[in-house]
Amino acid sequence: MTGVLSEAPAAEAVRADLATARAALTREARRVEAVLAALPVPDLRSPHQRAAAESAKDRVRRLRAAFLDAHVDAVYDEVTAGRELRLAELCAAAARAFPGLVPDAARLRAQRARPQLRKEGHEIDQGLFLGRVLGSPTSGRRLMDAMLRPTPRARELLPEFRRTGALDLGSVRLRREDGAARITMCRDDCLNAEDERQVDDMETAVDLALLDPGVEVGVVRGGVMSHPRYEGRRVFSAGINLKALHAGQITLTGFLLRRELGYLAKIRGGLRDEDAPWHAPTVQKPWIAAVDTFAIGGGMQLLLVFDHVIAADDAYLSLPAAQEGIVPGVANLRLTRIAGPRLARQVILLGRRIRAIEPEARLLLDEVVEPAAVDAAVEDAVARLRQPAVAPNRRMLSVGEESPEEFRRYLAEFAVQQALRLYSDDVIGKVGRFGRPGGPPR
Repeated sequence: MTGVLSEAPAAEAVRADLATARAALTREARRVEAVLAALPVPDLRSPHQRAAAESAKDRVRRLRAAFLDAHVDAVYDEVTAGRELRLAELCAAAARAFPGLVPDAARLRAQRARPQLRKEGHEIDQGLFLGRVLGSPTSGRRLMDAMLRPTPRARELLPEFRRTGALDLGSVRLRREDGAARITMCRDDCLNAEDERQVDDMETAVDLALLDPGVEVGVVRGGVMSHPRYEGRRVFSAGINLKALHAGQITLTGFLLRRELGYLAKIRGGLRDEDAPWHAPTVQKPWIAAVDTFAIGGGMQLLLVFDHVIAADDAYLSLPAAQEGIVPGVANLRLTRIAGPRLARQVILLGRRIRAIEPEARLLLDEVVEPAAVDAAVEDAVARLRQPAVAPNRRMLSVGEESPEEFRRYLAEFAVQQALRLYSDDVIGKVGRFGRPGGPPR
């Protein structure tokens, strides 16, 4: 670490006035970048080189944390300039305004082309930044509100959807029928294992369902698969796409945080829209999930934000995140509240699989029916949830469940922990199996 200033003066400088702190952080970050640039890519480093790289990154991250602890709200105000910026936009603007705070666009593009094991871990710096933003009651709430706005893509597609009542978004199909927006996840190539493309399509579909006044209820179900093992059967979701994670295509801002702050948050708490009435700042509607075959990982996480969950009696639920090495989104918060701490630990820490016919499944499922009866159960639930008093009662139920502040505080910690998990040795080793010929299908 020759040429890098001793830590004490730098730590003091990043807590000084914003101009002094900005210059000090930029200076220290550039010195660490020079150290990393002189080394081979991460997976080709010797143990000594790897230790040197980790020491350098850890040191500048301590400075970034101290800088943000002192200035996060001022940074957020300057970066946003009164605008509502989504996650990726916020990080890009912060990189321009505060060089060295988060990776810039060029670094992210270069890293995106690499598999996970060859990345430098710059998303940890994004996690640190977004964690501190979300940790602020002021800036964190503003970011959450920005993420509840309709996406530009949804705005663009809304006139067509209102006119035709049907859209094929790619990995998701959307159809309006009898007052219900029927969202079908149709990634039959990967059993609806989610990647960034599907997260974008799902958020667009959820936005359209909430924006269209002709929709009273949302329904989410998996489509019919072509995978040899499940050919001709519907599958709800196989969770995160581990092949995409191995390939370096699962990002913090485009998937892991966007998913939680985007379409899952909108299903649970509604969408912020300028046309919303004065008495309802968010557009909320009841949601139904229908589970065929299984809901694994992110699929099970999704069920925790729905109002009514129907499952075929041969289906099962699981959250194998601890076995995969990652944190299962907000499930650690929600599953504990819904099913209790003991069952939550069995599912999340020990990988317990819950079959729909087990008694414990009734904590997570509202109806369990024969596979042939799922269609009829969905239509019956749609009819019941279209009743006029359902929407206001749903709104009041949500007030007593998970508060925005509780959600914000959880995500502040999640942003950091999940970013660290993305680059942990065990995760990189496990997802490496999905890059080998004949590896697992997910």
